[in-house]
Amino acid sequence: MNRNHVLLPMAMATLAVASLSLMDAYMKSAALAVGALTAAWLRSAIATGIALPLWLARGRRWPDRQVLKLHLQRSVVATFMALTFFYAITKLPLAEAIAISFVAPLIALYLARVLLGETISRQAVIASLLGFAGTLVIIGGKMGQSDFDRDTALGLAAILVSALLYAYSFILIRRQSQVAGPAEIATFHSGVSVILLGLAVPFLFEMPDRSTLVDLTAAAVLTVAGAMAFAWSYARAEAQVLVPLEYSGFLWASLFGWIFFTEKLTTPTIIGTAIIVASCWVAARKPRAPTTGRRI
Repeated sequence: MNRNHVLLPMAMATLAVASLSLMDAYMKSAALAVGALTAAWLRSAIATGIALPLWLARGRRWPDRQVLKLHLQRSVVATFMALTFFYAITKLPLAEAIAISFVAPLIALYLARVLLGETISRQAVIASLLGFAGTLVIIGGKMGQSDFDRDTALGLAAILVSALLYAYSFILIRRQSQVAGPAEIATFHSGVSVILLGLAVPFLFEMPDRSTLVDLTAAAVLTVAGAMAFAWSYARAEAQVLVPLEYSGFLWASLFGWIFFTEKLTTPTIIGTAIIVASCWVAARKPRAPTTGRRI
């Protein structure tokens, strides 16, 4: 892929990261007010109301069995990935949660080996060890703080689960983007979440106030915009080109965390993030000799 053909997908992917980082800030505010599950369900419901008409307006038919299976598979993964992430950011600063989630591309390397039979290079192994070390620096710095408590521990556990699910979504998104359009992907992404999370709504739902509904509406719009931008870009560029752009999310999370919640960055978070980003750069480097592996 030449430079001119890849710049627009890269710009769209960067826009998607910024949109979803801002969405995280709105969702943190809403989740603190009504709980992660209520916030996640309402966001999905509003997002479905936005994406569904866009899909239907294009005259799209119901997807065939194989495409529908892929939609359902990724939507289920994305639902629980989002729920655990939204819970985590009610316990952790945005920048710390985003930083820990950066290990997802490294985990995806091993999932690609197990699920797709791809070859894991030596540099990928080194990169994964560096990424793990960076994560330990962030977690260790958090545990060393005087305010470390049960809620913080639950937040750390939730963000690690979310990162595992996010890694699996890397395996699915490229395939999904090749067989369906952005509006269709966004519709199923949100619609399936409404159904899944709706099973728990009768037991855990909390009625939001007006300001929380505004936050959720903004989050839903940003979710649809980000999902469609990602789907569009991943359909036009390889994952190895776009995945590194995910790391700009740390800058956005730091900015929005400071603006919305006056959150401050800690030294361990900055150091750990630098190590994780460096490890992903190592993993993304192209070897000099041809290999049979494919970077996800």
